[in-house]
Amino acid sequence: MKIKPTGDLAMIKKINTAIVLEAILKHAPLSRAQISERTGLNKATVSSLVQDLIDNQLVLEIGQGASSGGRKPVLLIFHARAGYAIGIDLGVNYIRCVLTDLEGAVLMDNELPLKTNQQQKVIEQLAACIDSLRNVMPDSPYGLVGIGIGVPGIVDDQGMILFAPNLDWKQVKLQQALAERYDVPITIDNEANAGAQGEQKYGAGRGIAHQIYVSVGIGIGTGIILNKELYKGASGYSGELGHLSIEMNGKPCRCGNDGCWELYASENALLEQAAPLGYSDLDALLQAAEDGDRRVQQLFSRIGTALGTGIANIVNVFNPDVVIIGNRMSRARQWIGPSLQETVTRRSLSYHREKLQILFAELNDQSAVRGAAYYAISRFFIKTKGGV
Repeated sequence: MKIKPTGDLAMIKKINTAIVLEAILKHAPLSRAQISERTGLNKATVSSLVQDLIDNQLVLEIGQGASSGGRKPVLLIFHARAGYAIGIDLGVNYIRCVLTDLEGAVLMDNELPLKTNQQQKVIEQLAACIDSLRNVMPDSPYGLVGIGIGVPGIVDDQGMILFAPNLDWKQVKLQQALAERYDVPITIDNEANAGAQGEQKYGAGRGIAHQIYVSVGIGIGTGIILNKELYKGASGYSGELGHLSIEMNGKPCRCGNDGCWELYASENALLEQAAPLGYSDLDALLQAAEDGDRRVQQLFSRIGTALGTGIANIVNVFNPDVVIIGNRMSRARQWIGPSLQETVTRRSLSYHREKLQILFAELNDQSAVRGAAYYAISRFFIKTKGGV
């Protein structure tokens, strides 16, 4: 069998280009000589690959650095605004969207209430959110590189929402509907997976190998990261821990199960318990707790206990380094934190919690939308690193 040298050379160039771009992304500003030192590639190869990246407007020269005795080196950085990404967090009662550069920095964001679950109306509102950002996006070499969307349900690898109980959706071809409007790659995943990616890339989970992100909104979802990789299970549907049964003879859930964790520990559970007190939204409850309303503070404490019960189960099963509480309920940290921590301590195995940290999302309620944008950015990099 004859080896095709041109094919081999092309593959080697792609691999080396990816190595050089990764070095610049992680360690810039760098000189060509520093890239050579970090990557082990010879200086001539680095120089050629850097020129390709400059020609493709992915790398910029920003001037000279300090000299170590000879000619001053020219420093290089990644061109973060060579293109842009849009991330969307589709909640049960809101739509949140952001425009980011290729390093994930947020340039603009938008949030609007969602008062319907009718599929076509929701899709129209998603499109309006996308258009509001796309219309003000600055000119750039690559334009809009992709759209990422986190949704509160089970999603297949074709971007179909198989089941979203809190939206009352089944078999919704969301990716297909949006692909008919936008000629860019569209990535759709479970909202909690997107939140886990957002916190791992930009927030409290940076550099942590084993972490569980718990998204607490109208329902509860979880994103599981093991060995720094998102764990999706055999069929790609893992993370539905909001539907763990914590009450054997509990209330019926829309998923078809009884006694699901989210029925007792979610924003929706809080609002149900707060209704007799005259409260109907989270903002009002947070303000009442801040103003010293003991009844509301006790409600939050009860939710914290219910959250801790489920988290203790997660700790006992996965033995993570960190559990990160995100989404809208993370704003209630002051009021749910103590009872949550006390419950986890009481209910989890001592060996499992020995090094455990329970954190609240560093990105607050933007974990999922930032993670969704990262999906679009990472797809662009995969394509770019293989094609420059």
